[in-house]
Amino acid sequence: MIKSICATAIILLVGPALTALRAQQIVPSPAPDRSYMLLRSDEDWSFLCDKKLRIDFWDPIKCIPLRKTDKNWFVTFGGEARETWEQIGNDNWGQSPIMNGYLNERYMVHADLHYGPHVRTFLELKSGINSFRSGGPRPIDEKRLDFQSGFLEAGGETSWGSVHVRAGRQELEYGSGRLVDVREGPNVRLSFDGFLARTKTHAWQVDGFAMRPDEDKPGFFDNTPDHTVGFWGAYATGPIPDKMQLDIYYLGQDRKNGAFERGTANEVRHSLGVRVSKPVAGEHPGWDFDDEALWQFGSFGAADIRAWTVATETGYRIPTIPLKPRFSAKADISSGDHPATNTLGTFNPLYPKGNYFGVLATTGPGPINFIDIHPHVEASAPHNVSLSFDWIFQWRQSLDDGVYAVPGFLIRAADGSRARFVGNRPGTEVRWQANRHLWFQGDYGIFYAGRFLKETQPGRNLNYWALWAGYKF
Repeated sequence: MIKSICATAIILLVGPALTALRAQQIVPSPAPDRSYMLLRSDEDWSFLCDKKLRIDFWDPIKCIPLRKTDKNWFVTFGGEARETWEQIGNDNWGQSPIMNGYLNERYMVHADLHYGPHVRTFLELKSGINSFRSGGPRPIDEKRLDFQSGFLEAGGETSWGSVHVRAGRQELEYGSGRLVDVREGPNVRLSFDGFLARTKTHAWQVDGFAMRPDEDKPGFFDNTPDHTVGFWGAYATGPIPDKMQLDIYYLGQDRKNGAFERGTANEVRHSLGVRVSKPVAGEHPGWDFDDEALWQFGSFGAADIRAWTVATETGYRIPTIPLKPRFSAKADISSGDHPATNTLGTFNPLYPKGNYFGVLATTGPGPINFIDIHPHVEASAPHNVSLSFDWIFQWRQSLDDGVYAVPGFLIRAADGSRARFVGNRPGTEVRWQANRHLWFQGDYGIFYAGRFLKETQPGRNLNYWALWAGYKF
């Protein structure tokens, strides 16, 4: 009787503990990340060295051992192909009064070689081909063959985090891409030559770099660093309470031939900025936002630089109803110049993303001397189809400064006009992610010329549409 009671007690006491232990043992580990990054050098496919995890056609080339006795020696291959038909009518509001249609082709392949846990080499080739464009290809349209990336990285884990140092040609992309981006929309992506040091500790990442942007030339392996431009900085990003992220950064640029409406001179510009953001709601309805403020100072020839920008986006997503809609609104402003003063006030966006203002990625106004209001709605349809519609209203911040293109050069001088309204642009985009590799996209937008464009002539309405198809592996 006593033995029976003891056995029952042991079962009652030990049984739940064994059940809990067994439950802990069978909890599945997080699924490995199989997404393709904007910067392919950020991808980590080392988990595919375990052949049991290979489920995709391309998985065997994602981890090819280089040494039988050391799993940390391996090479990863990948790439992409992208075809785009773009058509622009009345480019720059009629300065090119034709319907210009052309085909852009992009092909990129890369190899990520790991020589143990501390050293790797990343090599990426790019080829951009342009056909049928009236006036010939622009630098952003064509690059026959060259290195997009080619760097050596060394580093590893420490007691407080990790540190890695990188030297060579590489891509940079920070924050939302308002200031430093790889220029994904155009056919030829942007790259830099120089050095980067990256440290990570307690979920914070801090980068320090010194670079020169590459000059894209149309031939074969003829890109060189632009020795008239220096670019350096430090960028820190990490989590803060309430699932938010904080970015703090300093960016410096030295351009021997900085050009604005007031003229051309040596430009040394320092940028101090802060960004606070909250991600888009995933499972439950919720708010998201992305707010950024930046102050710039320095010198432009004999003049001082005092410029600034403020950008804000607030959205609300409802993932619990059909189409999972998200409604958002942007409001942005960047300073313009007053040439009669001895202070350059034109904001310099440095290396912004091409689609800063939606689908007009390679034409139309850029984020310089502007005020805009930008409502936007997006939805997710069945079969991995996403839809979006937006409408941008844009004004000049300074009536003494003109309108600039996305890359930063002047496309319409102030020319004495006191009109502030530049115009408005409705645009729409439909994207179908057929599978994890293949995607299709269609864009359409019209920029209705406002009073400023009509006063400074020509002031025709600009229209744009594009069809995209891409494949990544």
